[in-house]
Amino acid sequence: MGPTPLNPRRIRAEILIVLGLSLGMSALYATVSFWRRLADERELSQQTATLNRSLADEQIFDVIYQLLGIISGLVPVALVFYLVWSHTRPRLGAIGLDATKPTRDSAWGVGLAALIGIPGLALYIVGVNQGITVQIVPSALSDYWWTIPVLLLAALKAGILEEVIAVGYMTHRLGQLGVAPWAIVAIQALLRGFYHLYQGIGPFFGNIAMGVVFALWFMKTKRLAPLIIAHALIDAVAFVGYPLIMGAFPDFLGFTQ
Repeated sequence: MGPTPLNPRRIRAEILIVLGLSLGMSALYATVSFWRRLADERELSQQTATLNRSLADEQIFDVIYQLLGIISGLVPVALVFYLVWSHTRPRLGAIGLDATKPTRDSAWGVGLAALIGIPGLALYIVGVNQGITVQIVPSALSDYWWTIPVLLLAALKAGILEEVIAVGYMTHRLGQLGVAPWAIVAIQALLRGFYHLYQGIGPFFGNIAMGVVFALWFMKTKRLAPLIIAHALIDAVAFVGYPLIMGAFPDFLGFTQ
């Protein structure tokens, strides 16, 4: 006996639950954070947002908390995998995940990372100089032997979490509800923009643009792996490269010491 078909009401409830456990709640927190920043007497470019910070003074407990945070961030992804899992191959084909084209997926991932990452950096610098973007500190972790591996895992977690839920899952479920393709693109892009709103107005619109590009790419190719790879690469370069850039060129990213 096969699984019970999902009706529209159940799909809508499922979407709310998945988003409430992940990016939807992040969007709410980011919106509140943005309004709190606007109430601050300092302009946005004089405020900071730290993405990866130490969670304990003791090295062993810091790394444990970091790893637990990464694992807990992937639990909603596990939920999505469970919800869309197919009894036939490809098991996660509904959200565009399979291992049939690893080389091509990797190549497209690198290309997309360059396409999004370079303009994104330029937009960030312009935003800080115009006073509409928060100074982003990608990493403030202490310099331990495990710092770089943990930052790379954090980048991978972000890529998997955001692309699986915001693109693969949302496209699949909204499509089942009969939502028009242009509306699916808009919903995904706005969701991505809002859960980055804590970074300021520049990243809000920059991530909306990224959301449009990623959504259109997925609708055309039905392949999610390149988007995960691209996102993880962008974050990895930011997380690991930030301390090096700041040490050599402290004014390059518009950050004031």
